Amino acid sequence: MDTNILDKIIAHKVKEVAERKSLFPTKLLEKSIYFPSKTVSLKKYVTREDMSGIIAEIKRRSPSQGDIHPNVSVERTSIGYMQAGASALSILTDKTFFGGTSEDLTLARKYNFCPILRKEFIIDEYQIVEAKSIGADAILLIAAVLDTPKIKQLSTFAQSLGLEVLMEVHDEAELGGNLMESIDLIGVNNRDLKTFKVDIENSIRLSSAIPNNFVKVSESGISKPETIVKLMGHGFKGFLMGQNFMENNRPEKACADFIKNLKALKAKSVA
Repeated sequence: MDTNILDKIIAHKVKEVAERKSLFPTKLLEKSIYFPSKTVSLKKYVTREDMSGIIAEIKRRSPSQGDIHPNVSVERTSIGYMQAGASALSILTDKTFFGGTSEDLTLARKYNFCPILRKEFIIDEYQIVEAKSIGADAILLIAAVLDTPKIKQLSTFAQSLGLEVLMEVHDEAELGGNLMESIDLIGVNNRDLKTFKVDIENSIRLSSAIPNNFVKVSESGISKPETIVKLMGHGFKGFLMGQNFMENNRPEKACADFIKNLKALKAKSVA
């Protein structure tokens, strides 16, 4: 996503949030059956030794790629991802730019006990209440679009509702003053926002700048099990993967094959 696209998404999000607030007031969202439910820890699941660390994503389209898998079955894919050995799910809920919906997340919640990350451009506390009401366990905050006081406000509010917070950064400047107690996981996006170029080395470059009390997640551009093994050597525990699976007719099958190969590779490196 170039920054113009990012600006466009945020400008649209401001209008969208205002409209949703008038249609579905906070009081209404708080009546959802999921609102009082206990959340499942994303942090705990991605760091479990018996799991892959993979946060498998359901993504129908993207501004840079266009349609990826517009008619994906959320039910079949989410269940398949978990059976394949993924640690968690990431569900894109932005409709205008990514073709996702809040209903996609609720549907995944209905069929799975695992942690679910709401992948969204969050700019307002309302969207965090919404995340809890649709069944999410964790939210994404993007440092590129939020200043430090806003990150502090939103992450503290999310934690007060029992949600965990994954903060996404692209460079050291975004890490800056954002290493706060109200952040649970730090995701390094390997995709350059201006050029769309993907560079896994970005995660490796930033790994030493992220203190060990944060769970490290590498995002974007992972297509080989070897890459995960390499990233693990730099302290990464979580691996957000969407496109690599979603470009397949059966994303869950692609995920199962990937995890099988990853397990074999890890066993080999231990032997």
